[in-house]
Amino acid sequence: MTKKTTPPNPSRRGFLRGAGAVAGSTAMLAGLNSAAQAQDGDPIVIGCPAPLTGIVAADGIEFRNGLEMAADEINGAGGILGRPVELVFVDTESKGDDVVIQAAQRLIDRDNASALITGYNLETGTALHDVAADAGVIAMHSNTVAVHDELVKSDPDRFWGTIQYDPPETMYGAGLLKFLADIEAAGEFKRPNNKLAIVTGPGTYSVNIANALNEGAAEFGYEVSLYETVKVPVTDWGPTLAKLRADPPAVIAVTHFYTSDQAQFMNQFMTDPTDSLVYMQYGASLAAFRDIAGDNSVGTIYATVIGALQDEIGTAFADVYKGRFGDTASPNGGGQTYQALHAYAVAAALAGGAGAPYEEEQNRAVADRLKSLIFRGPMGTMRIRPDTQSAYSYPTETNDPSLGMPHIFSQIHDKTQDGVLISPAPYDKGVFQMPPWMKG
Repeated sequence: MTKKTTPPNPSRRGFLRGAGAVAGSTAMLAGLNSAAQAQDGDPIVIGCPAPLTGIVAADGIEFRNGLEMAADEINGAGGILGRPVELVFVDTESKGDDVVIQAAQRLIDRDNASALITGYNLETGTALHDVAADAGVIAMHSNTVAVHDELVKSDPDRFWGTIQYDPPETMYGAGLLKFLADIEAAGEFKRPNNKLAIVTGPGTYSVNIANALNEGAAEFGYEVSLYETVKVPVTDWGPTLAKLRADPPAVIAVTHFYTSDQAQFMNQFMTDPTDSLVYMQYGASLAAFRDIAGDNSVGTIYATVIGALQDEIGTAFADVYKGRFGDTASPNGGGQTYQALHAYAVAAALAGGAGAPYEEEQNRAVADRLKSLIFRGPMGTMRIRPDTQSAYSYPTETNDPSLGMPHIFSQIHDKTQDGVLISPAPYDKGVFQMPPWMKG
């Protein structure tokens, strides 16, 4: 299924109305537009292959929302050198590589997409790379996988245009262990024992995070008491919970990231909770998690290497985003594609315009600009590593928050509200609280 979003007529009023979230980049774009001679008015098509139905559709819908909001703001500022942005969506149905590849190819060859911008798809993490390389276009994604880095490093001249605009999943393992050490050092958490239980899904993404935790646990004084791989989707967590209750750990880390599965874990865990801190990988950041888990969501820790901050820029974005899409909309999901499209628009304007499919020389110029940007948006700073074409992570890869995307930890304190950002500084807005089911 293809959905096309027709660009509205650009207007100064529209630009001002939508400028709150990334006012700096939109103002820069408006300035570039006014300084340059306007190009022909044919739209610049941005294609988005996204999971609009299926098991991760909750995220896919947010990816679509983020692009639509960004496109309206960009078009309100005069488009990209006078050319409006037009969005075309193809549903990848929460399926694998073949479906993603076919969707991307249709967007390029049928819809004439100058670039592909999406969040993540349920695929190996490299489905877009060959499609983009063959067509000479830019593809931006947040699959959050190390396999992207490995492929880019293996042939940088071929994969010049495929950019992972967030850090890879390998950052999660070390990041969680450091976070646990930090809240212990601050006296906010006292582990009841030294046991760490790891529950993962079968996908490479989840397994890589689980393996990183497994490999780093001993350095932080943890013994891995359970390493379990579950079949997905999971409706009955009984067998896993029986093992956890038989040998209660200090920390339960669920690296399987499907939102509905995580919520069911909490609902079933809370019938007889162990004295364990519960960490959920990414999925708990979405409003759907709190909708399903309700009171059982309170106390849960979650993290993401790309998420909306609760600072001036992130809060302004979230307010506008929820005002448009509703209080249950997730800025963490929509903010990903929103920031990516804004960055692409600035880079294309700086490069003298977007290239069409197979216009490799111009698209390489746009990619060069994009990879040299230090772009600040609601998700923090996007700065692309030259060797991997993934975003730098703060504080794991850089200790300067202005030069890396923050690996943020949040905790749900109220089921009706987004989680409170509790780490890292200087973005933290609250402190860790002992979960209501724990004894400490």
